[in-house]
Amino acid sequence: MISAKIKPAVTRVITPVASFALRLGITPNAVTWTGAIAVVSAALYFYPRGQFVVGTIVISLAALSDLFDGTMARISKAGSSAWGGFLDSTIDRITDSAILIGVSLYLIQQDDRLTSVVLVTLLTGMLVPYVRAKAESLGIECSGGIAERTERLIIALTAIGFEGLGVPYVLAGGMWLLALLGTYTVIQRMIIVKRAV
Repeated sequence: MISAKIKPAVTRVITPVASFALRLGITPNAVTWTGAIAVVSAALYFYPRGQFVVGTIVISLAALSDLFDGTMARISKAGSSAWGGFLDSTIDRITDSAILIGVSLYLIQQDDRLTSVVLVTLLTGMLVPYVRAKAESLGIECSGGIAERTERLIIALTAIGFEGLGVPYVLAGGMWLLALLGTYTVIQRMIIVKRAV
């Protein structure tokens, strides 16, 4: 939803930088790995310590690699390989999970009941792309849904970052919203598949 509207404009802005990176010999997959390592490291280092603001800033900057590697792959064409697409999709699952695991580790230390909601969010975050991939393996287009990856990531990082700034109830609100939206999106996609078979 959001990504479909914003991504074209962002792509136009970053295309010159992506082209320059390719001329330097940097590959899309190298950008993917670098961004992933930065996101996972920040999520598992800062979040369990309750350092939500710093962690969110680092993760937000590192997450921009997801825009660059895709743009670089499209420009180079050689980078648009089956392996590149598979790697990018797999890395997305790892980084998204690391963010929620980092928050969960903090909440577990605080004996916070919100932990169970974050775990539901983690589960639905894995199920949304799984349902799509499984559907597409059956030849069914299944990219719909109210909360795709970009929306979920924005909600998560916004809630976590404002929690670090001391805004009350924002983390709980964000995680409950993600859990509900994720569950709804899984059901939406299951209905799409059911109607197609």
